[in-house]
Amino acid sequence: MSQNEPRIYLLPNLMTAGNLCCGFFAVLTIFKGMELKDFSSAYPYYQQAILLIFGSCIFDLLDGRLARMGGKESPFGQEFDSLADVVSFGMAPALLVSKAVLFNIEGRAGWAIAFIYLLCGAIRLARFNCLANMPKQEGESSNFRGIPIPMAAGFIASVTFLLINFGKQNDWGHDLGWWNYVLAAAMLGLSFLMISNIEYPSFKKIDFQTKGTVWGLLSGAIIFVLLLNENTRWYTPTVIFSLYLIYGLIRPLLSKSWRRNIEKALDGEDDV
Repeated sequence: MSQNEPRIYLLPNLMTAGNLCCGFFAVLTIFKGMELKDFSSAYPYYQQAILLIFGSCIFDLLDGRLARMGGKESPFGQEFDSLADVVSFGMAPALLVSKAVLFNIEGRAGWAIAFIYLLCGAIRLARFNCLANMPKQEGESSNFRGIPIPMAAGFIASVTFLLINFGKQNDWGHDLGWWNYVLAAAMLGLSFLMISNIEYPSFKKIDFQTKGTVWGLLSGAIIFVLLLNENTRWYTPTVIFSLYLIYGLIRPLLSKSWRRNIEKALDGEDDV
């Protein structure tokens, strides 16, 4: 092997392959739901697609941490991860929302909004790779520039999950009323946030060896209990992704000590 040839490490890239696999099957499952005109028949397919997007989020969380723990970060892994993310967190959520929710919006506006989200997600990933390959300055922050696409996709998927579940319980069918426009506005807002310069904490220092603080461990335990509870599992993902989204927006308004305390509680180290 040439010294300049990019190395391919097995375990982190298996996680990325898992991410891509979940995204691929999410897209296939959405297509199956699209073939059915009756909402009650299509609902299980859309629900399964959302769970697959959440699965992609978990695999995406694991691949980078495994690579950093083993000191095996590589240009190949970075590019492979971004290509998988375009499918799992760009194409799958855009297709899901355009067919499950936004298709009722006038004309082709729903398709246009979904494409804008996909386009901004791809631009965000391309910018991330460019910045990652630039020489790092001493003391440079490891925060993300713009909301990361997995968090944007997680927010979209969790809100869609909540809406179509309400629709099924209340016999709304495919017509979610003004909620269609709320989700459309959310997708446009997330599209802007992905390509913005607003900083979001990366929490890259968290791995399987991180000694969690009391608040970090308590938060994890509460989330686990809420996900197990049948009455709260539908809302919990939306709350988690919403908190991250809102935190990035209000972060510049918080004092440095507040930011340090919040991020140290979860990350275990300072990076403010």
